[in-house]
Amino acid sequence: MKKSLLTLSFALALVWGALAQLKTPEQFLGYKPGDRFTPHHRMVDYFEYVASQNPNIKIIQYGETNEKRPLFVAILSSPENMAHLEQIRTDNLKRTGLMEGTPSTEVPINWMSFNVHGNESVGMEAAISTFYTLADPTNAKSQEWLKNQVVILDPCINPDGRDRYAMWYNQKMNTRLQPDPQSMEHNEPWPGGRANHYLFDLNRDWAWQVQVESQQRLKLYQQWMPQLHLDFHEQGIDNPFYMAPAAEPLHEQLTPFQHEFQDIFGRNTAKYFDQAGKFYFTKERFDILYPSYGDSYPMYNGAIGMTIEQGGSGRAGIGVYNSIGDTVTLSGRIAGHYTAAISAVEVTSQNAKRLVDEFANYFKTNSSNPKGKFKSFVIKGESNPAQVAKLLELMDKNGIRYGKAGARAGLKGYEYQSGKSGVTFSTSEKDIIINAYQPKGVLAQVLFEPNPVLNDSITYDITSWAMPYAYGLQAYALETKIDAAGQYEKPTFTPNTAGTTPVAYLAKWEGTRDAAFLASLLNQKIRVKYAEYPFTVEGKSFPAGSLIITKGGNEYVGNFDQKVVETANRFGVTLATTQTGYVDKGKDFGSPNIRVIQAPKVALVGGQGTSSLNYGEVWHFFEKELDYPLVNLDAANFGSYDLSKYDVIILPSVFGSGLNGAAQTKLMDWVKAGGKVVAIDAAVNLFANKEGFKLKTHDTDEEKKAAEKASQEIAKEERLEPYTEGERLDISGGTAGAIYEIKMDETHPLGYGTGGKFYTLKNNSNRFAY
Repeated sequence: MKKSLLTLSFALALVWGALAQLKTPEQFLGYKPGDRFTPHHRMVDYFEYVASQNPNIKIIQYGETNEKRPLFVAILSSPENMAHLEQIRTDNLKRTGLMEGTPSTEVPINWMSFNVHGNESVGMEAAISTFYTLADPTNAKSQEWLKNQVVILDPCINPDGRDRYAMWYNQKMNTRLQPDPQSMEHNEPWPGGRANHYLFDLNRDWAWQVQVESQQRLKLYQQWMPQLHLDFHEQGIDNPFYMAPAAEPLHEQLTPFQHEFQDIFGRNTAKYFDQAGKFYFTKERFDILYPSYGDSYPMYNGAIGMTIEQGGSGRAGIGVYNSIGDTVTLSGRIAGHYTAAISAVEVTSQNAKRLVDEFANYFKTNSSNPKGKFKSFVIKGESNPAQVAKLLELMDKNGIRYGKAGARAGLKGYEYQSGKSGVTFSTSEKDIIINAYQPKGVLAQVLFEPNPVLNDSITYDITSWAMPYAYGLQAYALETKIDAAGQYEKPTFTPNTAGTTPVAYLAKWEGTRDAAFLASLLNQKIRVKYAEYPFTVEGKSFPAGSLIITKGGNEYVGNFDQKVVETANRFGVTLATTQTGYVDKGKDFGSPNIRVIQAPKVALVGGQGTSSLNYGEVWHFFEKELDYPLVNLDAANFGSYDLSKYDVIILPSVFGSGLNGAAQTKLMDWVKAGGKVVAIDAAVNLFANKEGFKLKTHDTDEEKKAAEKASQEIAKEERLEPYTEGERLDISGGTAGAIYEIKMDETHPLGYGTGGKFYTLKNNSNRFAY
């Protein structure tokens, strides 16, 4: 027994001896924090090294990026908490109601996320310093704080964007610090490091989870449901530091405690900034309304969500002069984020029990007596089955429960399509009900609210996002609780089978799933046709736009039937077959109105002067949703390209010198020769009021003069407004993400499958004559 105790003591001495000699970031990396940017892989090396030295750290790799960089979190706590880590996690889920049972532990979870925007590059550097402090066994304060919480530290949400910036800067930086803001290293080239591989802004993807980084991270987030979430960012070099409390507008669903704890954190952090003589601001610019940010999304999931903004960003580099001649340094920026992170750990420890109690109360109250106006939402299951499936997939990702509506009559609610309240409707067994009496009730209410209430017109992002509009579904919002009639059984796809060889396979054109099916057929060199008019064949009816895949014309395709059927099954497309091209109604399959779809050669323009985010949306759509070839053209070299190679050119939003005069002329000539352009956002302006194009900003000169006169009169009135209202006046004529119903011509190919209407999100004030 004595020998065993001696052995154990010796082993512990070795462990704690190693911990006491834990290498600092400087010792491990070979340079002082702030001297240069750390590559992502070296940060990974350091985290793995520290975890190997400390048994109270757990590394969880939750995924990888498009460029195959690892995504992971480090979990730190006291030895006792780490020994019961799984119980703490499951107890927290029990507290929310997402898991049955009664929790027995009372340990809050503090989650900190760094570098969601890659070129807000101090994030990962600050994460390294924060990690060391929390892992250091000789730091008595941090070890005491960890007794009262579990810290989950995500050092870099966006490794691809972060390395894009860091590698570029490390290559461009001077040996001697050059703070002149005009120097090359302070002027990042297109597309910049802010976004991920596909140039998506990951800080606007928390709720929607379009990108792989978000999908993987949120899956882990739902498994922990933290009480606190800090989202570390950077802002311009002339803005010192922002921390919570947040600015108006603040969503009405936020609780008094969520407001209060932001203030507790802000005051505690301000104390350290005051001691260091550092400047900061609170309650300005950064509001909590739009539901897909790193502060708002946690808030709507019961946590205290907070944005932290250090002055710096991509222009700052290692050091840069701001407008008043001060040098903004990387080391100083690290200190700012580090201070906020450690302050968050401190106040979490000081308020541990209250954080747990208020968190439990949040879910108990909202599950039994939800606050929002609308208590239930009905989705008509047959309005667009493909889109309904996509919506339910999003609900599953966010942990929002739903059920079968059942057969009910005489219900009244807000009808999304008409925008009218008090509309009477009925439901069927195929409809879906989502009510707010559930753990994720607040999130459901926020995602489905038709018209968010703003208590201030100055907001950071869009002001409309209701799911029925986003998915184009018939839906209703009710002010009363409607219980589900049972579990909703998602329609199961019955695979198509290759039986008797038909004359043609038929598929309706209803959404992007069908577009992906078509793209795959074209990639396989299978000839596909579409019907310009509705038709009925062998008693089966099909709308205009339906796909017709005939054996005739595809004789050269080996295993034709097998390929068509397997492709349809891969995309979940139900095929119909016919043994004749002689229709009951409509046009026969040999009619000139049955058109062959030529596989288009598509090019996308990007580069300096184009919107990288807009470009990324299209790029991602073609690669990840359609899997269709796309040529990427650089706007800077546009004038030298042979455009005759392409059938379609897509122009993302263009600004400044995105396309110079000669390039524009070349593009116009190509269009006049038969080329087709898809112009997005500001790119549409390139064609407005140009000779040979019918797009006009105003129908007549009189209309234009009237608009100019009205604008002048408004400007004249605004001169009398107080100086302090300048920002509000600047945005008064803008469109902050409004949803519009667009009437579609169902007989036009662009209108096929829309049902005659389409909802679009408009976030600019561009207008054209009708």
